[in-house]
Amino acid sequence: MHPSIHGAETPDKPALIVAETGETVSFAELDRRSNRAAQLFRSAGLAVGDTIALFLENIPEFYDVTWGAQRSGLFYVCVSTKLTAPEVDYIVRDSGAKLIVASAALGVVAAPLAVGLQDVALYTIGGPVPGWASWEGAVAAMPDTPIADERAGIDMLYSSGTTGRPKGVRVALPEDPNIAAPNILSMLARGLYGLGPDTIYLSPAPLYHAAPLRWSMTVLRLGGTVVMMQHFSPETALAAIEKYHVTASQWVPTHFVRMLKLDEAPRARHDLSTLKVAIHAAAPCPIPVKEQMIAWWGPVLFEYYAGSEGNGLTTINSEQWLAHKGSVGKAAYGTLHICSEAGEELGAGEEGLVYFEGGGQFEYHNDPARTAEARNAQGWTTLGDIGRIDAEGYLYLTDRKSFMIISGGVNIYPQEIENRLITHPRVADVAVIGAPDPEMGERVVAVVQPVDMAEAGPELAAELTAWCRAELSGVKTPRQIDFAEELPRHATGKLYKRLLRDRYWGVGGGRIV
Repeated sequence: MHPSIHGAETPDKPALIVAETGETVSFAELDRRSNRAAQLFRSAGLAVGDTIALFLENIPEFYDVTWGAQRSGLFYVCVSTKLTAPEVDYIVRDSGAKLIVASAALGVVAAPLAVGLQDVALYTIGGPVPGWASWEGAVAAMPDTPIADERAGIDMLYSSGTTGRPKGVRVALPEDPNIAAPNILSMLARGLYGLGPDTIYLSPAPLYHAAPLRWSMTVLRLGGTVVMMQHFSPETALAAIEKYHVTASQWVPTHFVRMLKLDEAPRARHDLSTLKVAIHAAAPCPIPVKEQMIAWWGPVLFEYYAGSEGNGLTTINSEQWLAHKGSVGKAAYGTLHICSEAGEELGAGEEGLVYFEGGGQFEYHNDPARTAEARNAQGWTTLGDIGRIDAEGYLYLTDRKSFMIISGGVNIYPQEIENRLITHPRVADVAVIGAPDPEMGERVVAVVQPVDMAEAGPELAAELTAWCRAELSGVKTPRQIDFAEELPRHATGKLYKRLLRDRYWGVGGGRIV
């Protein structure tokens, strides 16, 4: 299926609703708007296999551009709105994008790009930006009929750069050129979660990230309605579920943590009974957090583990998780393997690198070395995560290999420590890293964002140390606890640990507070 089909069959049905304003785009309107976008791409000289970039916040036009690119056979690169001008410039150049659409609201970052990207067509939405042309004016001059050479395109997304410079994940254009041909995600959405034309789907996260982009476009492909939040706030999200009778939703664990830290009154204020599916992924969810969410919302939580690379997928529902707490499920796409550093496959319960066999193939754009590192001798691929598989085939993630701390020769994974600290009532967010230590090589450091920054200090640090020591061994208990008003967390829930590590491993090594 495809929005163009729903535009003909159910033209007045809402395809998109903006949660905060109620602004609605029908399927017929989305079809016309994406056709104009496709016509503009062709008039700008873009052919099948070319690349465009989007530098947009969550606005309705986001889907005009992505669906226009999808029906033009283009690769579309969605760029994080949190990046600086040099970072955006790097991604546009590295991806080979020939056209970029930016938001005037991001004009402070977009304006300088006009100087260096003189060979790229620049369009802005929502107002003028020096050196950029008006998207609205350009598409208004285009016909709203399909281009003559429609062909299915696909996204090309860049990693969030949590451990280094972002890398582009490039897969081949779909083998079937039909823009309405089913794909793996649409089949999984129907088979695993029952998504379809009756789905009302809440998307609270930025659309430039893989999960919100792909899942919301899948809902549109299936004829459901997307309720898009422009900015996440805990109570606004709960209110949206009630107001729009949301049946399905997509979350990350930080959303859960923030909702759980609401007072009881706002948590109980909204009717959430229509919600049947609450999908979450992107980052590990601490066991106590998920237990509380299931107790609050019921057995509607569905977790999966996958990456932008699309090389495999595991899934688990609430009932399965309650019987295998901490697991991210069994393989639903591809075959799971756990391998040692030497490449040997490990047995049940043994920790090693997580590999998928038989899933989707990918490459890191312009980076053959990283592409090779992600494959082993058997051709299996890894995202760089450490984990183990139990005797029943359930996968448990330990942490990312790149985040591992080696202290006194002992391997320590921060995730377990973070999962303990985040459950403390006075902690809003936390990151655990390794800092240089002359005796141990590295020492465990927790950087904590308190609920109330006025409480930051030695007393709270001592309380948190005792909190960790009650459940964790001495080697895992942080040797140092620092405080920060806010952590460098990606809107999708991932931490930019590289930025934190740099502060400790730089000249002089520094404390946050």
